[in-house]
Amino acid sequence: MREQKLSKSLDWFTILLYLTMVTLGWLNIYAAVYDVEIHKSIVNLDLNSGKQLFWIFSALLLGAIILLLDFKLFDRFAFGIYGGLVLMLIGVLFFGKEIAGSRSWFDFGFMRLQPAEFAKVAVSLAVAGFLKEPSMHAEKPKVMFSLFGFILVPAALIILQGDTGSAMVFAALVIVFYREGLPAYLMVLGLSAIALFVATLFLRESHLDYFIGGIVIVELLFLFLFRKQKKKLLITLVGFAMAIGLVLSVDYIISDIFKPHQRDRIDILIHPDKDPMGVGWQVTQSKIAIGSGGIWGKGFLEGTQTKFDFVPDQSTDFIFCTVGEEHGWLGSLIVIGLFMTLISRLITLAERQKARFSRVYGYCVASILFFHFMINIGMTIGLFPVVGIPLPFFSYGGSSLWSFTILVFIFIKLDAHRSQMLVR
Repeated sequence: MREQKLSKSLDWFTILLYLTMVTLGWLNIYAAVYDVEIHKSIVNLDLNSGKQLFWIFSALLLGAIILLLDFKLFDRFAFGIYGGLVLMLIGVLFFGKEIAGSRSWFDFGFMRLQPAEFAKVAVSLAVAGFLKEPSMHAEKPKVMFSLFGFILVPAALIILQGDTGSAMVFAALVIVFYREGLPAYLMVLGLSAIALFVATLFLRESHLDYFIGGIVIVELLFLFLFRKQKKKLLITLVGFAMAIGLVLSVDYIISDIFKPHQRDRIDILIHPDKDPMGVGWQVTQSKIAIGSGGIWGKGFLEGTQTKFDFVPDQSTDFIFCTVGEEHGWLGSLIVIGLFMTLISRLITLAERQKARFSRVYGYCVASILFFHFMINIGMTIGLFPVVGIPLPFFSYGGSSLWSFTILVFIFIKLDAHRSQMLVR
């Protein structure tokens, strides 16, 4: 009886989207590793597709377990889960296995787990647990600093592991903070700082003087407009000092803080045609693969860039290359449409929640998925620098699939019980 009631209350449209994306991801992983000369079955455990099938079945089992749990557990143990994941992030620094320059994995012999992936779940639950009280509004300085503390602690630990890409994901939660009251001017300041940093990157080699001159002219204009308003005049002066300081510090950040491989990735972003046979190889081949698919694509298992291993990491971070090459513009549009539909659906579900905990958590899930989707596809077409961020449900990897499954199914479970949760 209870199972029938739960079945009726589940959002089957979201579950169907999840199953569709996981299945398409599995097929594209097989296409990425398929070798026409050494034909192996899609379920062969020697291939990533065969291993991914195991992760898919185990992820579905995880999802089913989550749906059978008491929905109150996620609220009750939110901070305990967060604390446990922080301890795991510390532990992996000492006992983790180093792979590709990043000490981010626990190696159990038969499987590897990456705590940074599961930190997304823990942080989302902790943020939702903290903001569930009616008195907790993000515009309050104490609440604001606490919220940023929740994301800075795991982000710092993940950066220490050498995995900057995974740490960047937590920036997506600023969207959640804004929904819950973070002042708009802080969002504007943050976006302005990012825009200034990016503009300086592209202009610092040839037109930096003109750029700084433009900032000075804008500053003088605002000083003239606010000359009789002391408060706005002071804010303008402070803003100008910060803007100039940021512009002048870009060279130092790139040269002395970024690691050599990070500098190379930034350099390739600014100069896409530089060193196409060296540091620019991955992005160059990625764009060739996607562009060669045309409108309709070359067909399933027919991608030539894939077959000759031109694109490194094509079954993991660069899985979208396989989509673009074999299924073309139309296939890429379908994949993008699936992501946008899922994210829109999650936001719609979040807005109908009666409990603030569920709403905040739903927005966390939507924001994290959007960040992964945007950055991953952006880096494969040269709009963002290359970072180690998988495409949810498509990229090969057990930790990644498990973490996204847990994220989504916890929210599906909370939504199924929305009428039973207390309104705050």
